Amino acid sequence: MIALAEIQQLPLREKLLVMEALWDSIAQAEDQLDVPQWHKAILDEREKLVQEGGAKFIDWEAAKKQIRESAS
Repeated sequence: MIALAEIQQLPLREKLLVMEALWDSIAQAEDQLDVPQWHKAILDEREKLVQEGGAKFIDWEAAKKQIRESAS
């Protein structure tokens, strides 16, 4: 197994490849993951809003700005 310290020393491109491999591995086992009921309820509500046309969307740059402002 690769140690965290080794991953931290990798060039960015290789870190991205490791991350992609991890996501692919997780995706293959997604049926083994239990989604908490509270999380499912939130996702179901958001899906309902999208289907009913009540969801509001903003572009990615505006979203990043909101996230940065709320984190500071």
